[in-house]
Amino acid sequence: MAIAFTFPGQGSQSVGMGKDLADAFPEARRVFDEVDEALGEKLSSLIWEGPEETLTLTANAQPALMAVSLAAIRALEARGFSLKDKVAYVAGHSLGEYSALAAAGFVSVADAARLLRIRGNAMQSAVPVGEGAMAAIIGLDQDGVEAACQEAGQGAICQIANDNGGGQLVISGSKAAVERAAALCTEKGAKRALMLQVSAPFHSALMQPAADAMRAALAEVKKNAPVVPVVSNVSVTPTTDPETIAARLVEQVTGRVRWRETVEWFGANGVTTLYEVGAGKVLSGLARRIDRDIATANVGSPADVDAALAALG
Repeated sequence: MAIAFTFPGQGSQSVGMGKDLADAFPEARRVFDEVDEALGEKLSSLIWEGPEETLTLTANAQPALMAVSLAAIRALEARGFSLKDKVAYVAGHSLGEYSALAAAGFVSVADAARLLRIRGNAMQSAVPVGEGAMAAIIGLDQDGVEAACQEAGQGAICQIANDNGGGQLVISGSKAAVERAAALCTEKGAKRALMLQVSAPFHSALMQPAADAMRAALAEVKKNAPVVPVVSNVSVTPTTDPETIAARLVEQVTGRVRWRETVEWFGANGVTTLYEVGAGKVLSGLARRIDRDIATANVGSPADVDAALAALG
């Protein structure tokens, strides 16, 4: 009967997220104040008032989603909840790994916000706009998608960026190569191959400049052993070693988000309930498609905080 806390990634953001937590819990509001101070701007106003197109920008969405997740954690902790005592593992989807690590004390909230702003800017500027692309491939197995990427590459970068489970893989790389691969996936029997509205080819080798930026940024921050092991996106293994975690965060920028395997790992290692902490319900939906034996719950509102406290004791 183990519990894991998971933290959402980009795409879960929405204008107004976390406002009810901030209004209900002073500890949650303080997280938003900390993030505003760390970034030297009122990100909280953007989160709660929009406009949506500005919130959606990578450099804003990443620290914003972390802030909402940590606001939920602080609301729980203020009522006596202990991550260390109640949760066996934490994990996060892409940027959510930073939220998971901040929740577990690897870095401070302020440092997590600054790291994610650096990460967002670096990912955005790594590739000129329009030169990279991503596509979601539905209903084709991993071998088929890998083969399509290889065939379509023709000397350009094209690789699997996300294995989200439930028959959904995301490919990333040079625009022409991704378009060729998407067409090949359809020929090979994919139900759908959908070009994604993204600003850069995330989790591909084209992100190497961003990986270099994160290596430098992570070297500068104070790192602690997290109080709960984090299951890494790129290795799908748990660790509490700060240097290993930092190395995996660098790898994660260009590497695959192995979310399906992460949920499968949880199931194989005694996790019976996954809590999705923060905005949206994307990870809960994925988990239900990957392993129906794992129960899911969300902590994104004051009512959710009350329900989680009642369930977790």
